[in-house]
Amino acid sequence: MKIHAIKAFNDNYIWCLHNAQHCVVVDPGDAQPVLDYCQSQQLTLVGILITHHHWDHTNGLPALLQAFPGIPVFGPHNPKIESINQRLQHRDCITLPELKLELSVLEVPGHTLDHIAYYSPGLLFCGDTLFSAGCGRLFEGSATQMYQSLSQLAALPGDTKVYCTHEYTLANIKFALAVEPNNAALLEYQLWAQQQRSQQLPTLPSTIAKEHTFNPFLRCASVALRSAVKAHDSKTMNDDESVFAALRSWKDQF
Repeated sequence: MKIHAIKAFNDNYIWCLHNAQHCVVVDPGDAQPVLDYCQSQQLTLVGILITHHHWDHTNGLPALLQAFPGIPVFGPHNPKIESINQRLQHRDCITLPELKLELSVLEVPGHTLDHIAYYSPGLLFCGDTLFSAGCGRLFEGSATQMYQSLSQLAALPGDTKVYCTHEYTLANIKFALAVEPNNAALLEYQLWAQQQRSQQLPTLPSTIAKEHTFNPFLRCASVALRSAVKAHDSKTMNDDESVFAALRSWKDQF
């Protein structure tokens, strides 16, 4: 099985899992790039995975279901996403038989209340929850929810590849360097990411292990990071969760 990033809009990636014949896509906000890729690679779409209800992750559903009627559309229990025909909750397992792949479902509220992620050993499709060097904005959920969701993802094995759905890496690194300007892993990652983007190549997937070294939102226990956050925000911060809340607020205003 191969995983290909189909570009959509300004910075979205629609992840396409495929073999020689069949494919499954994650969060198709736009149908046309998916249809074009299927045609160019002679692939049949056999399933769709949805992480949350935002339009740039779901708007392609009607046209894709018109082109490939009757295929399973997996997603959260949210009536706003009418096209979902297999609704999922925490710890559900799904099978993609054509790709011989099983995925488990993780509820990860924070960015939205309905947000879920899909995990198989070595693979994580996390939508807008965890980004490389960053995390999603809190549109519906609380800082507590997002901290708990990220903690759940951070506990996955280090070799897990992180397939998030936006090319936000360089912008996230800019903020991360404001927090930890002397983080050697982060400075090295910035150079690599700049090289990738200069060649129009994705910076994704990342890995859980890499994110632990430079993603500020996974580093709330770091002494250096805590000092930087406290210097920026004079509020009392007694634990990692309160540090995370202050860090997320700082990023919102950055």
